[in-house]
Amino acid sequence: MYSNKTNSDTLGVGVVGYGYWGPNLVRNFNELDGTHVVTVCDMNIARLKQVQAKYPGMEVTADYAAMLADHRVQVVCVATPVRSHFALAKAALLAGKHVFVEKPMAETGTQAEELIELAERQRRVLMVDHTFIYTGAVRKMRELVETGELGDVYYYDSVRVNLGLFQHDVNVIWDLAIHDLAVMEYVLGQAPKAVSATGISHLRGQPENIAYLTMFFEGSLIAHMHVNWLAPVKIRRTLLGGSRKMVVYDDLEPSEKIKIYDKGASVAESPEAIRQMLVSYRTGDAWLPKLDATEALTAEARHFRDCIREGRQPLSDGRAGLRTVRILEAASQSLKLRGQPVELP
Repeated sequence: MYSNKTNSDTLGVGVVGYGYWGPNLVRNFNELDGTHVVTVCDMNIARLKQVQAKYPGMEVTADYAAMLADHRVQVVCVATPVRSHFALAKAALLAGKHVFVEKPMAETGTQAEELIELAERQRRVLMVDHTFIYTGAVRKMRELVETGELGDVYYYDSVRVNLGLFQHDVNVIWDLAIHDLAVMEYVLGQAPKAVSATGISHLRGQPENIAYLTMFFEGSLIAHMHVNWLAPVKIRRTLLGGSRKMVVYDDLEPSEKIKIYDKGASVAESPEAIRQMLVSYRTGDAWLPKLDATEALTAEARHFRDCIREGRQPLSDGRAGLRTVRILEAASQSLKLRGQPVELP
């Protein structure tokens, strides 16, 4: 049953878009202490009826302007197709609302920059829904990198493939790779210098459905991503390799999502060993670290609420969103150049 929580410390939330992700946003922000969903906006009347069936008494509307004019709505969550993110988020910021926007936050870096500047002028919190960085598994990987437990990080390698869901407004890079780019940027704590991308469409008139991205960093660090809408199986796996230890992150594992391996390789330092190219391999134990099992979106919603209350910048703020959009833009350019590396600003 819908509960209309109202007190001076409670943030009223409006959710625009009740398609794939919108229902999760409504559930989390409606259940979270300190927030409640005032209204849901969608152009699809059938979806609005779904809202009313699940949350009797919750207000629904097809009029976005009316939702923005509602003084009870202090926060707007944008969960619509990518092409509409910029216009909807901009209108919400201009209306004085805090904004939580799906990834990627905009279609271009210029649009993302405008949203960041507008949020700063309006003194409102702008947060991008990089959900995976709020999982216990990804936070553990970040900790392993930050503490130096992995040693020097050599590579980040991810695979994200499945059969469908085909998008019509963006290619597979913008749809799937955005998840891994957000994770990569958070875990590694540094941005790539250039990106190379190759891919192809196997369905006439549709965006690329398979792609491979390679990101180049300072030093010897390299990252690679494989994304595919046309795979017979669903795979969500990341390898993170360091000089001391290595990590396997499998998001489809119900409980053992992270495995840390005490394995590595090194070249002996002596001149004779170097001349003979002697490589020593180290094989040790593997273990499963204990992870925070809190639902990622619950942790993310709580973080957003606290950032609004305390005037803090979120982990996945507008600038984090901008960095991923810039990589996507460069990858799209490289895709047209059949893999020629494109430098990032």
